[in-house]
Amino acid sequence: MGKKSKRGSGPRPGSNRAERVAARKARQEASLAGPVRPFEGLAAECDLVAMRTFIASATAPVPFVDGFGAKQDVEFATVLPGAVFADVRGDAPAHGYAALQTDPDPDDLRASVASALAWAASATSGDEYRGAATELDLAAIVDPTASIQVTVHDDFGWWFADDTDLDPQIKAMLERANDTILPTARLTAASGVGAPWWVDAGEKAHLRWVRPEGEDALMNALARVHDAGGLTLGVGSRFAGSFRTHGLLVPVFDLDVEAHHAEWNDGLDAFDKALTEALADTSDLTAAQRSSKAGIIARQVTIR
Repeated sequence: MGKKSKRGSGPRPGSNRAERVAARKARQEASLAGPVRPFEGLAAECDLVAMRTFIASATAPVPFVDGFGAKQDVEFATVLPGAVFADVRGDAPAHGYAALQTDPDPDDLRASVASALAWAASATSGDEYRGAATELDLAAIVDPTASIQVTVHDDFGWWFADDTDLDPQIKAMLERANDTILPTARLTAASGVGAPWWVDAGEKAHLRWVRPEGEDALMNALARVHDAGGLTLGVGSRFAGSFRTHGLLVPVFDLDVEAHHAEWNDGLDAFDKALTEALADTSDLTAAQRSSKAGIIARQVTIR
């Protein structure tokens, strides 16, 4: 018998072939991955990211593209019973819901939401959603120029009709879900840019401002504002850092939990004005501003 080869079946590490194999694998993985910004191109992008990422219980009517031909009204929902992708309820007329938080998580969120919307717009109450794919892009279903009006709910009672007779197990599940909800409110900055969301987390409150700008431009602007002493919403606030989610950057402020969310409007507008001016400045950062940027980046995390 001949001797067994000691060479592995794959290309030798560091060889040209190994590099070509690695590059091909990277291209294949990239082609299978969902878009970095799944809601890019929609005016509602920032609020959809907030509903997808950190709002517990909320709904928003879907602004369909004119001529889409929906049979019934549909709402975006943060999460639906059982973490399903979509459902339709009631009769004459029926009402559809498409969830942004689901289990399992879709590989391609943009395509998944488009499919759920297309199904919910035409399905009959009682039908079961099986994830049928649609060839339509999200921007061909949702009006890309329309914002959305998000309604935050204090509980998950909207999951069921008022006259629904729930068995004890479902009631217990609903109570557990309700216990996870934190007081949440949408604020509005003077510029109208992005989606600032306030939440009472118990020991402290937070403002999470989902922003639409490119990361580098926003980081430079935050550095300019920080260097000028304006990275604050006023007394009782502290810049906590930022996180990336669904291709967007979200600056976060810790806030005095005793203050009502409306009390932060003036501070929000002052910071918004400073940030807008900083975003318009495209000159090179000074040494002090670069130092500020490095400190801000050091406190950044990615949650998706």
